[in-house]
Amino acid sequence: METANETEKENPMRKVKLAKVIVHINVGKSGEMLEKARRVLNEITGQKPCTKQAKQTLKDFGIREGEPIACLTTLRGERANQFLKRGFEAVSNSLKKSSFDENGNFAFGIREHIEIPGTKYVPELGIFGMDVMGTLERRGFRIKRRRIRPSHVGKSHRVTRDDAVKFITRTFGVQIREA
Repeated sequence: METANETEKENPMRKVKLAKVIVHINVGKSGEMLEKARRVLNEITGQKPCTKQAKQTLKDFGIREGEPIACLTTLRGERANQFLKRGFEAVSNSLKKSSFDENGNFAFGIREHIEIPGTKYVPELGIFGMDVMGTLERRGFRIKRRRIRPSHVGKSHRVTRDDAVKFITRTFGVQIREA
């Protein structure tokens, strides 16, 4: 029986690749804290973040619908790879198996942004936690998103949980733990 590496060498369309990485900081209120979070995210990723608004009103937390409460940035290509290497170092190069979903996506949290290597603490900004989400796909997955004649991606061409785990361990040297 062929291994995954032999199949990928034969057919380049079966190679798994990193499509994008989303880095998200949720502050919970607009104003000065959100601006500080935007500055932190800009320093860490090197890209200008966008803000996200609350989808519904939550009176208990003092959040109104449409109020900006979070910021995020999407990284692609080499910038995404570089950030993921630093992000995995912040979580000791280990992830839970439950961090992966059935479609080849993964997510993990970083408690304090100063845990990321190369990041210095700035007292004026404070400390923020963040969520990091990654999407993996194979070549040819674009047919699902294209504007003219979009089509569905067959079940055998989708990235599974096992494919995602193998890609992350092989590419970034991350250990996957069960619990």
